[in-house]
Amino acid sequence: MDKFTGDYKAEERKMLAGEDHYGSDPYLVELRRQSRCKLKVLEETRDDPEKYTEAVRNTLGTVVDDKVIIESPVHLDYGCNIHVGKCFYMNVMCVILDSARVDIGDNVMFGPGVQIYTAEHSTDPEKRLSGVESARPVRIGNNVWVGGNSVILPGVTIGDNVTIGAGSVVPKDVPSNVVVVGNPARIVKHV
Repeated sequence: MDKFTGDYKAEERKMLAGEDHYGSDPYLVELRRQSRCKLKVLEETRDDPEKYTEAVRNTLGTVVDDKVIIESPVHLDYGCNIHVGKCFYMNVMCVILDSARVDIGDNVMFGPGVQIYTAEHSTDPEKRLSGVESARPVRIGNNVWVGGNSVILPGVTIGDNVTIGAGSVVPKDVPSNVVVVGNPARIVKHV
């Protein structure tokens, strides 16, 4: 990119490595702008299967098959850090802040308003005000249903065959074969 000089990807590398970085870095701001443009194309091509499939592949980092549905509007910080398996469905109003990698397995469905955060900000006010942030990856296994308005926090891994009840806040790892609900999410059933 002509408008960037020097090591313009340094902050991106730090971000993806989980190190402290500046989200206001010009290159990261540009990547987020590009993501918004890709999301606009995604929304505009929703009724044309061929163009829509191409738009999904251009928006996300990895797409395993053509059975990915993203209902607009949604917000993805970067998009390219999101990797989805087979048969992924995202309902409207979802937000993924993908400053770190987000891996989503096969046969995963998100209800409306699901939010996944990888970005973190310091609890130290001075450090937070400096603009420094960090990020931790989120991993979601196979055959997972995430109920509407649920929030998955940075660094969380969700196992296979999990149901997350609507409105849950998931601050820690969830094992396979369970149903979790609440704030904080807790196991209410083994399946």
